[in-house]
Amino acid sequence: MPRLILMPKAWSKRVSNVGKVGTNVRRSSNARGFSVRTAILGSAVFASSGVALSDESGVPFEFSSDTTLNFYGSPGLIDTPSAYALPDGQLAVSVSNFGGQTRTSLTFQAFPRVSASFRYIGIQDWNSDGFDTYRDRNFDVALLLSKERKHWPALSVGLRDFAGTGIYASEYVVASKSFEQPLGLPGRFNVTAGLGWGRLGSSGDIGSSGDRPAFDPDDEGGEPSTDQWFRGPYAPFGGIEWQVNDRLGVKLEYSPDAYEPETSRGVFEIESRVNFGVEYQAAENLRLGAYYLYGSELGVSAQLQFNPRRAVTPVSVAGPRPIIKRPSRRAAPDAWDTAWSSSESAPVVIRDALREELSEDGLRLEAIAVTATSAELRVTNLRYGSNSLAVGRAARAMARVMPASVDTFRVTLEAEGLPLSTVSIRRQDLESLEFVPDGSTALLARTDIDDAAPDLQPGGSADALDTYPRFNWSLGPFISPSYFDTEQPVRADVGLSAQFRYRLRPGLLVAGDLRQRFAGNVEDTTETESELPRVRTDARLFAEEGQTAIENLYVANYWKPSRDIYARVTAGYLESMFGGVSGELLWKPATSRLAFGAEANFVRQRDFDQMFGFQDYDVATGHISAYYEIGGGYIGQVDVGRYLAGDTGATFTISREFKNGWKVGGFFTLTDVSAEEFGEGSFDKGINLTIPLNWFLGKPTQQTVSTTIRPIQRDGGARLGVPGRLYEVVRPGHQAELVSDWSRVWE
Repeated sequence: MPRLILMPKAWSKRVSNVGKVGTNVRRSSNARGFSVRTAILGSAVFASSGVALSDESGVPFEFSSDTTLNFYGSPGLIDTPSAYALPDGQLAVSVSNFGGQTRTSLTFQAFPRVSASFRYIGIQDWNSDGFDTYRDRNFDVALLLSKERKHWPALSVGLRDFAGTGIYASEYVVASKSFEQPLGLPGRFNVTAGLGWGRLGSSGDIGSSGDRPAFDPDDEGGEPSTDQWFRGPYAPFGGIEWQVNDRLGVKLEYSPDAYEPETSRGVFEIESRVNFGVEYQAAENLRLGAYYLYGSELGVSAQLQFNPRRAVTPVSVAGPRPIIKRPSRRAAPDAWDTAWSSSESAPVVIRDALREELSEDGLRLEAIAVTATSAELRVTNLRYGSNSLAVGRAARAMARVMPASVDTFRVTLEAEGLPLSTVSIRRQDLESLEFVPDGSTALLARTDIDDAAPDLQPGGSADALDTYPRFNWSLGPFISPSYFDTEQPVRADVGLSAQFRYRLRPGLLVAGDLRQRFAGNVEDTTETESELPRVRTDARLFAEEGQTAIENLYVANYWKPSRDIYARVTAGYLESMFGGVSGELLWKPATSRLAFGAEANFVRQRDFDQMFGFQDYDVATGHISAYYEIGGGYIGQVDVGRYLAGDTGATFTISREFKNGWKVGGFFTLTDVSAEEFGEGSFDKGINLTIPLNWFLGKPTQQTVSTTIRPIQRDGGARLGVPGRLYEVVRPGHQAELVSDWSRVWE
């Protein structure tokens, strides 16, 4: 079961609280005081607020998307697609209903020309096959072949429900063209025409391109239906959308969908192929619609569109204190004297002054080494989502504290006690470029970013040893959702979570999470059969018996064997269903986009009550992983190895991360388990979503809410949940991440 935790206190940077199937809240660190911070999952909370969105810098903007959605949640008219794409990075959530059918869709414009959709449907009165309500999950993909130009329409090709049971399976080629104020009429007209196969070719066909397998509701689904694509009868479709003004829109379409599975079962009747609708922009990001479909049914829809780049609440970051420039050597030669460096107390005095300066900026001083002409400062970023901003604040603090003779600043970022990368900046560049136009680009050209040494460089070292041990705790509510049960699409447990983190020294911590459930219905999830060891499908029993439960309790040790190799060993109750020992090595040079990792685990299944006991099942599991930062925020990952049920195979993941911390990704896992052994869904797949809380809260924080949405949770391809895997700890402090956000170094 996924878990969402609403936690009241900030904790260490980018450490995941792993839930039963992957939902977690990441916490930032703040050892000073107790504050309540409410984590919000999903976008429904602002759907009808009508608030002005803002960009990453907090500047309000007016939401605008000329592309509206159809009943499938993708760009289109009413029940047919259009050729338009959403703005790059756009997310759209929609709910539509007509004729006893409800469709809930999530669409993401993953690339400027490629969009992907996930949909969950319910069709009532599906009685002839033994269903009161038939439920299914669909995946779509659309490719924009060419953008609209002055004398040329937009042209797209798409696959609808291409990997499910195929109830809505269809393929299409479509063109759309807009016209501003034709014939003197107000507003804009979008004209769409296309050719469809499958459901979009099921009536009024004008030809055929081979045989097409029929829809089978008993199919396990999940595998791409390549034998159907662009096969069978094809038929024309099209329509007109009239955007009368900024608020009101009217749609008229011809749909060739015969709805044969529904009409043959008496779900509803078709008396016309023409559909009509009126839509109203109720808020800057919310659009509502009412429709008359197929000559017999009324329909409604709600469309929510938003872009991860645009925050709900402008993020307010306190401005930096100015850089204090040194007097010239000629004007004040005594200020440049290096005699201070021979004093044994000098590093301690500098350390204490820097600690106070850094603390005000949300940075924790870990260690410092100083010489007459250079200084290395090791800090942990506790507050900001941007490490580039943290580097800039640390360098400013050094410029305010360091003697004039210190001209080279080295800022080393740390996370989990691991030194990640060292940013070397000349002090005179800070002083001369602070107010220069495009000064961040000029500073980056003169700055070196390299692997951090495992230990401080020799010379006047004064470690901040009195900051350890450190103890942090939090107490707050949690929500543990479960998705897509056959009887009820969304279930959830709610309760109270008490968590602690005790850091004995840099890299060594003891952590735990004790939960008390107060209410919920996850234990009522429908029991399913499995031919594999029940490593995930017994989630219902864990929920039923784990009223008071230890979610996790473990000891973790992080260290750095060399400049570009990181290591971790974790032992204890690693997640809600398994406990044992996990070890990991990661090769990740700070200047490389490529990384390789190896993880080995030996774990035993925990008792259903999730206290201290174990069951008889144990397994050795592990993976070899490759990671690559493609650029533009895209990250590819491949994990090859053995999973919890003893099956072997690989997981393929691609994700897109935005500069403000939003992350959207998709994955699928193929193992030596056959589709029949796996069961419904055929193989494991899903969507990962991470939302930074500063997007809602309007203040800098590293807290994020993460969830994994699977169409169905089975035992095949199930990977162990381990808190604090190395790649996500290490990557944010390396060159590619710093350079992509370097413009914030002056903030």
